[in-house]
Amino acid sequence: METMYYDHGTPAERWERAGMFFDAKDYAAAARVLGGLVEEVPEQTGPRLLLARSYYHSAQLRRAEAELRVIVERDPVEHYARLMLGRTLQRQGRDDEAQPHLRLAAALGGEFGPDED
Repeated sequence: METMYYDHGTPAERWERAGMFFDAKDYAAAARVLGGLVEEVPEQTGPRLLLARSYYHSAQLRRAEAELRVIVERDPVEHYARLMLGRTLQRQGRDDEAQPHLRLAAALGGEFGPDED
């Protein structure tokens, strides 16, 4: 019965509820709401990205990585997903895998490194 609360309401109501949990730093609860929402609307980036962030902040790094990989596969220039994927890989001690994503995120965000004369 506990999952009924997380699944209750329209997608818009669940999105709002997930945001409230996330803002309150209850990342595990946000992920529970968002998991069902992402299954319902898998094509939408917003819920999937917030789900990945919820997983990241609740140290569910493999799950965060999986969601972020879906996003960057669908939209290779999604700057924030690239950044999050790089940081998620770093937190797992996978620096070599993280670097290309972090460099691409920086470039997409307009950061080109130090100027060369």
